[in-house]
Amino acid sequence: MDEIEALPKLREDFRMQNKSVFILGASGETGRVLLKEILEQSLFSKVTLIGRRKLTFDEEAYKNVNQEVVDFEKLDDYASAFQGHDVGFCCLGTTRNKAGAEGFVRVDRDYVLKSAELAKAGGCKHFNLLSSKGADKSSNFLYLQVKGEVEARVEELKFDRYSIFRPAVLLCDRQEFRPGEWMVRKFFGSLPESWARGYSVPLESVVKAMLNNAMRPSNKKVELLDNKAIHYLGKADGPRKP
Repeated sequence: MDEIEALPKLREDFRMQNKSVFILGASGETGRVLLKEILEQSLFSKVTLIGRRKLTFDEEAYKNVNQEVVDFEKLDDYASAFQGHDVGFCCLGTTRNKAGAEGFVRVDRDYVLKSAELAKAGGCKHFNLLSSKGADKSSNFLYLQVKGEVEARVEELKFDRYSIFRPAVLLCDRQEFRPGEWMVRKFFGSLPESWARGYSVPLESVVKAMLNNAMRPSNKKVELLDNKAIHYLGKADGPRKP
């Protein structure tokens, strides 16, 4: 049976395992959609958000979401927030324009790496990292260099399972307006789908790919999902709540 066709059964089996999950970066676009999808699919018995501030939700579906407020500059003081989770999703990140070069490195490398270290110490078995197409620690571009470096350093922690997602340009309507990204999204949105798929991907596809990948068993310690793999896994859908 094709693994896409098997997803409904995998989803049911996954639910029965009563796993717990944490999300880093739930206030951002990807984290926000990821949380919504996790709750809609009822995949985990416990969902925890780890962030610098408490988020406000009005919908009833969010009432049982746990929130751990931490100071990322003093993460060792909040080690307990990272304990007892089976699966972790890291969607943490900022931009150089917003935080400056130093701030970007601190968030996208230092905060992510320290969080991964604490998650590993806290018992997390499967760590999922949202990275970027072209990530390369030897790149001359700071963004891609930092993404590549943090990928490699998290791998050194030797999680039981470590999944890296490298999407191309994310197609979404951000709550935070970024003029450069807006122009790029408009450009790709106007192109034929067959061409645009190589250079862009809908945010919803990324989120579905992350969850569909987490549900399917794997004997790989490290797995890297490029934009093509994200498109493939992200197109799959199936029954939602039982």
